[in-house]
Amino acid sequence: MMQKRSRVALVTGASRGAGKGIARALAACGDTVYVTGRTRSEGDAPLPGTVFETVREIEAAGGKAVGVICDHHNDQQVEALFKKIMKEQGQLDILVNNAAHVHDDLIKPGGFWTKSMDLVGILDVGLRSAYIASYHAAQIMSQQGQGLIVNTSSFGARCYMHGPAYGAQKAGLDKMTWDMAHDLKPFGVSCVSLWMGMLNTERTAQAIAADPDKYAHFSDLCESPDFTGRVIDALHNDPQRLKRSGRAMIGADLAVEFNIHDVDGRQPPSHASMLGQPSEFNPAIVE
Repeated sequence: MMQKRSRVALVTGASRGAGKGIARALAACGDTVYVTGRTRSEGDAPLPGTVFETVREIEAAGGKAVGVICDHHNDQQVEALFKKIMKEQGQLDILVNNAAHVHDDLIKPGGFWTKSMDLVGILDVGLRSAYIASYHAAQIMSQQGQGLIVNTSSFGARCYMHGPAYGAQKAGLDKMTWDMAHDLKPFGVSCVSLWMGMLNTERTAQAIAADPDKYAHFSDLCESPDFTGRVIDALHNDPQRLKRSGRAMIGADLAVEFNIHDVDGRQPPSHASMLGQPSEFNPAIVE
């Protein structure tokens, strides 16, 4: 009997937050997970978490992980990352584009011109970086004849959320997903945009602690970061995944379809009725 091939996944921006939870969840499924980030040691960033702490957590739970310090603003470092994965594993089955430049001013009140201009960095590490990583992943996956690229997005693609830079990044990811899927379809490779809800992350905890009256009720609505990883695992295992390629989808809605629950057993809410559904793009093709 042929032994089932274990998957190799890459999760970018996994020192903390969504990326860390996604990496944990995929490792729990038996994947070898490469995790990237810039934080080498505690104290290097204003929030807790490092690349190697993510690896330690995964290994302590019995999983396999490889930590790689990588600045996704640096194209040479990103290229070296994919060469490393292929040298060590010879395959790449899942890419999760999660790295993003999230500025401390993101949730501050006021017009975009009253905040730091550096908020626009999310269009570099967030949108452009997803393109660059997908460029390298597509070269590998197209040769394999299979693979899944996931861009982590949010309802900010459809409603006002955190200002124009954030919204442009999320909307851009959705459209980029649609166009990448067109190019990848003949090679059996899928590309999706996955909308996450509010997340229980280190940044959320910091915001709640700073203004508990404003944010404390968010805890009851939040998903764990691991929840999205569970949805991604189900997407990769879905025999119809190529038919879903190009679409932006709400993780909570997919979880209902796949009968997936969060780590605490809850079924996270969708928020679609309040914040909107993903856009439908025109199927016209102009070469």
